[in-house]
Amino acid sequence: MNSRRLHGLPPLVGPDTRLLILGSFPSVASLQSQQYYAHPQNHFWKILQALWPEHPVPGPERYEQRCAWLLARGLGVWDVYASCERSGSLDSAIRHAEVNDFAALKAQCPQLQLIVHNGGESYKHAKLVRSSLGMEHFPLIKLPSTSPANASWSFERKLGAWREAVVRAGLL
Repeated sequence: MNSRRLHGLPPLVGPDTRLLILGSFPSVASLQSQQYYAHPQNHFWKILQALWPEHPVPGPERYEQRCAWLLARGLGVWDVYASCERSGSLDSAIRHAEVNDFAALKAQCPQLQLIVHNGGESYKHAKLVRSSLGMEHFPLIKLPSTSPANASWSFERKLGAWREAVVRAGLL
């Protein structure tokens, strides 16, 4: 297995971010396009569209508008890992990972109320993230991964879990 050092994407957050969604590390498709959740079979953007059906999510060809759409809903996205070695896109292939600087992130999103982890690999670092942000009182929330590799959860079941988190953050 041939792997090389990869570097993730910058945080997609703003001053109105209330719910931070943390993945593990961008997929090959996301790194190539420099877009969060770019793999067409990933359910991330489809879930968000289902949560806000009256506000269409811009398509991947309009990524800047897609990011603005996400931020306008009080959402933010980042990954737990800043860099790692990995062959392919599977979390199980991540090696020698370096965690992002979450302490520096806090000033960028002063309205932050809730952090959710998109899958198990991200959730492994939930306590570290929470303490780095100085938010020990925050609950630790693991959501089902939106990855196409998470085939054991139906779209409807994933949507239900994600809806619960968005409601908890007061965004729906």
